[in-house]
Amino acid sequence: MTVEASRVTTQATNIPAPADDSVVRHDWSVAEIEALFALPFNDLLFRAQQVHRQHFDPNAVQVSTLLSIKTGACPEDCKYCPQSGHYNTGLGKEKLMEIEKVVEQARAAKDAGASRFCMGAAWKSPRERDLEVVTEMVRQVKSLGLETCMTLGMVDTDQARKLADAGLDYYNHNLDTSPEYYGEIITTRSYSERLDTLASVREAGMKVCSGGILGMGETTTDRAGLLLQLANLEPQPESVPINMLVKVAGTPLENVDDLDPIEFIRAIAVARIMMPKSHVRLSAGREQMDDSTQALAFLAGANSIFYGERLLTTGNPQANRDRELFERLGLHPETRQEVASDEVREAALKAAMEEQARANVEGSLFYDATREATPASSEGQVRERKPCGLVV
Repeated sequence: MTVEASRVTTQATNIPAPADDSVVRHDWSVAEIEALFALPFNDLLFRAQQVHRQHFDPNAVQVSTLLSIKTGACPEDCKYCPQSGHYNTGLGKEKLMEIEKVVEQARAAKDAGASRFCMGAAWKSPRERDLEVVTEMVRQVKSLGLETCMTLGMVDTDQARKLADAGLDYYNHNLDTSPEYYGEIITTRSYSERLDTLASVREAGMKVCSGGILGMGETTTDRAGLLLQLANLEPQPESVPINMLVKVAGTPLENVDDLDPIEFIRAIAVARIMMPKSHVRLSAGREQMDDSTQALAFLAGANSIFYGERLLTTGNPQANRDRELFERLGLHPETRQEVASDEVREAALKAAMEEQARANVEGSLFYDATREATPASSEGQVRERKPCGLVV
């Protein structure tokens, strides 16, 4: 345990744990979260694993593929981002991709085992003519049987409604860090504007994908502040990406000190405890992680990854390496059926129980429990696309 993490161990661990970690709470305090961060590492991971097993198959990982559909020249000044127009990182500009090419990449992603296809564009906010194009992308990708996700910058209620009407399942918009540290990272967009975008997404009926970036020079208190903002949203985000900063030459954070991997794993575990029903995504930075660190992240409650050759402007472990790691750890991709909402699962369970009851009345002791099984995903390769600079 680092000095920072253990600074309040004695007094912090005296704060009583919730009676039931499976309860979704929206009243977390920074003191409670810091107490979780200060737990002995084994105790923290044990508690996170217990929570994880109450809500998820512990060996299933939701697999997404991320494609940059528009790259470069972003007007934002996010200090971590290589595609910001404020910095010289050598990243080329690319216009919005053609719909047909996006659908082709989505089809390849599905063949490679992805259940969700995420599309990212380097905008502060989409223009109306661009929105017409991306909504058609959503419709066509959705028709392939994939879940859809987009990150397009800020959206208002009307824009969010148009995306929802097109069938968009998830909208990604990260909070990045705590409100207190935010001004050290970004000045061209306020924290309240980010929260407004999430509110617009919710109002339109879409699911929220929102997380942050660790390793930008923030303190444990800032990490606690970020998780507090996310967990106290009502409802909590369905997907929570936890990104490890990838330092890019030319950005203001290129020389920031590396984050201790153990502290990163702590954040995964705390996120799992605080947001028990959310998918916690091991996101940017996996290229720099060894297999042992990734294994610890899955043990701590991470159950979502990006799969493929590239993650926007930063490297992502090659697909073969991911498959080999899954095999070594006994993990498998989560299917669309496994991602179903609590309401859907409860309805399916009720229907099965009613059918079983009817079968018993008719004198039959058996029913076909295999008819809802889904075929295993194929393992093709995702074709590489020159990426952009977002993290999700």
